[in-house]
Amino acid sequence: MSIIAVATAYHPDQRLSEVVDAALESCEAAVVVDNTPAGLDSAADRLADPRVMVLRSGRNLGLAGGLNLALEHLPADAEAVLFLDQDSVLPAELVAALTALLESDAKIGIAAPTPWDPNHESGYDNLAGLRADVADRTDVITSGMLVRREALERAGRFREEFFVDFVDIDFCLRVRRAGYRIVQDQRLRLPHTLGDRREHRLGPLRLLVVHHPAWRQYWILRGAAVLCRENLRREPAWSAKSVFFMASWLWRTAFFADGRVRQTTAAVRGVVDGLLGRVSRRYLPEGASYGRDAE
Repeated sequence: MSIIAVATAYHPDQRLSEVVDAALESCEAAVVVDNTPAGLDSAADRLADPRVMVLRSGRNLGLAGGLNLALEHLPADAEAVLFLDQDSVLPAELVAALTALLESDAKIGIAAPTPWDPNHESGYDNLAGLRADVADRTDVITSGMLVRREALERAGRFREEFFVDFVDIDFCLRVRRAGYRIVQDQRLRLPHTLGDRREHRLGPLRLLVVHHPAWRQYWILRGAAVLCRENLRREPAWSAKSVFFMASWLWRTAFFADGRVRQTTAAVRGVVDGLLGRVSRRYLPEGASYGRDAE
């Protein structure tokens, strides 16, 4: 199977080179989209392997915009795409195992590993122990997903309306609606950090909470609310899970976030805007260009 790696980056450090080098051990080539604004130094500029195409628009297109730009440059003979973040260095056996999983059933559109927090030596999914090692999922994160070319084409472009968060969840829901399965192998661990994850105590409870800036809080909650509104009837179980996620995220933000008032205000605004179909552009990070297909 001919596989092309696609990596998105934003102010990347030297790990980007490690990510690309690891991917090229198993992939034919790599496309790197660097969202670092023009005029600023980037490690992507120092990627010298001839199998690597670096695309740098000079603007922060967001995750969805960057992914769509990369897909416009896919070789015609690519049969699958491996999506990666700038800090996800692949273990040696991972791509071969995902490829075997994808090839085992023509209806599998996405094969994915499980993201693993190397700093806390733990996963991110509290319900993982209730599933088989290899299980069908409703959604998985972008980094590490191996996507069949036909599934990618049938699901369509990544929605730039979401900017960063829930880009992958929306894509997965559309892949499933196109008739494909999403399968995750929990034995395959992809080192991946989701942000500043810290341990907090609430009475006897030990909680790992991811801390984000206010602009990111907005886009996380807005994405969850948009998809809940859109999928309430056709995906009621998923929508119920989304409601639980938003409630859990909001109280954790209110209790533990740095600058709680500002952070919680941004999160609540995200929920309201998502439910009403609005966008507050003041929550875009500096230098960002908001989606070409969200206008």
